[in-house]
Amino acid sequence: MTAMTFLVTGGSGFMGINLVRYLLGHGHNVRSYDLQPFIYPEKDRIDELQGDIRNRDLHDRAFDGVDVVVHCAAALPLAKPEEIRSTNVDGTRLLLETAEKNGIARFIHTSSTAVYGIPDHHPLLETDAMHGVGAYGASKVAAEHVCLEYRARGLCLPILRPKSFVGPERLGAFELLYDFAYSGHNFPVLGSGNNVYQLMDVEDLSQAVLLCATKDAEIVNDTFNVGAGEYGSLRQAFQAVLDEAGHKKNIVSFPERPAIWTLRALEAVHLSPLYKWIYETAGKDSFVSIEKITEQLGYLPVYSNETALVRNYEWYVANHDSISRTPGVSHRVPWKKGALKMLKMIM
Repeated sequence: MTAMTFLVTGGSGFMGINLVRYLLGHGHNVRSYDLQPFIYPEKDRIDELQGDIRNRDLHDRAFDGVDVVVHCAAALPLAKPEEIRSTNVDGTRLLLETAEKNGIARFIHTSSTAVYGIPDHHPLLETDAMHGVGAYGASKVAAEHVCLEYRARGLCLPILRPKSFVGPERLGAFELLYDFAYSGHNFPVLGSGNNVYQLMDVEDLSQAVLLCATKDAEIVNDTFNVGAGEYGSLRQAFQAVLDEAGHKKNIVSFPERPAIWTLRALEAVHLSPLYKWIYETAGKDSFVSIEKITEQLGYLPVYSNETALVRNYEWYVANHDSISRTPGVSHRVPWKKGALKMLKMIM
């Protein structure tokens, strides 16, 4: 395979660093474009541009010599609504304007299954209606509409809709599970936990990105769900992490409706550790069909829900003493535990 040069927006983020490593491992050249500095061991192997994707003055430098753009940068659900809209929608449009102007051959957009909102059927298909919940979900829907404008104008623009993905460097909401497991506590779930819930490993997502970058343009210029091929209940997936921790702890069910009412109230006073889309869907089935990407691109996921979570937990244990304890709003830092601090004391 001929080496290509990739521009990865959000290269310092959770998906970004894992994708950078994956692309380097497959012999490609990478430029990271991110607000945050690239602080990883691979720093000397890439070209780094630190800055805001909304800054047009940096775009000529960012796109110079690039074969493929992989757009991973996004403001996540805990950010302020105006920041989410400005980054996820306006920032995407600005990047697409530059890609079109510079004749970029391929622009891969990372969307989310959050575009489906709270679904009433499963599995979800790429042709299902989009109903984004909250500022983040709405921004992902709007960003896809912008992408479709540019696809219609001739840009090869694969759109990936991944399920929630985990792997090395992932904290965010999943750090809650890992913290409980590591410290020897039971872990709470909404409802029985027997709902079917699909996750995926970030390495499998990186595989999907590379397929979109290398397969024929006419077959990748489309929209694809992407997720694990093997998955079961949320209870099974989370229990695998507790079992790996070795403290003989278990998943504990909390009645779903009262728990959601409580989380809504806690969110109103900024004490909820979760945002609406998570707690409104955590007790429900959530899985997508990956038939299209499997048949059309040859996608073959390696990790199940359990193996992906355990791999992430192993990274967490190995890096426990160096992980930042300062809460933030990205996937690479812990989120505020809020009322879970008190709940942990009795679990």
